[in-house]
Amino acid sequence: MAVTVQAVPCLSDNYAWLLRDTASGTVALCDPGEAKPAIEAIEAGGGRCDIILLTHHHADHIDGVEEIRARYGAKVIGADADAHRLPKLDMAVSPGDMVRVGESNGRVIDSPGHTIGHVAYHFPEGHVLLCGDTLFSLGCGRLLEGTAEDMFRALSLLKALPPETLVCCGHEYTASNARFALTVEPGNAALKARAREVEAARAAGQPTLPVTLGQELETNPFLRAESAGELGRIRTAKDNFR
Repeated sequence: MAVTVQAVPCLSDNYAWLLRDTASGTVALCDPGEAKPAIEAIEAGGGRCDIILLTHHHADHIDGVEEIRARYGAKVIGADADAHRLPKLDMAVSPGDMVRVGESNGRVIDSPGHTIGHVAYHFPEGHVLLCGDTLFSLGCGRLLEGTAEDMFRALSLLKALPPETLVCCGHEYTASNARFALTVEPGNAALKARAREVEAARAAGQPTLPVTLGQELETNPFLRAESAGELGRIRTAKDNFR
């Protein structure tokens, strides 16, 4: 059993993520901030969308939901704690719950910090982590509603996943994150190599995602922070970085 994952670029720098369960053909879509590119990807893959997974309530992650739901009859799954701000849920989940995409099981992980009620989904069979705006490649989400302590706890849960896990996050922020990360760890050889890789990918018009968690553990200053206080200081510096 396994799921495959495909990035679907939308809006200016967002990604929705299309999952396919290889055993059953079941298709799930995570965080469709825009309907048109998601529908194009769904149609190119056979015209099936059974489930919509939501990580949090921000418009750039949910604005395509109703059009896609109406077209395909997809069931919408999101956090019970955020249900009052999400599109109508067919299934409300809490941290620790399991969601099924065909024969593949995904575990719901509590991941506040960027927003309260934010969740991530980990599908171990396909080594897929759908982490919304909590974890970015070489970065983490802004602390819009939560605290540095919230984000540190959330990232601690995510960093404990297997290193081969594919980090599938909500935005193409890697190039700007790399520039900042190099100011935090200018001597990090793995980070320097990743920054060169990212620069080349973006110059060629290619995505920098997904990326393995193992690579992030070597290069992402937010995952490498040893305390909530350290993470908070790095996040404040990032907020003021130009």
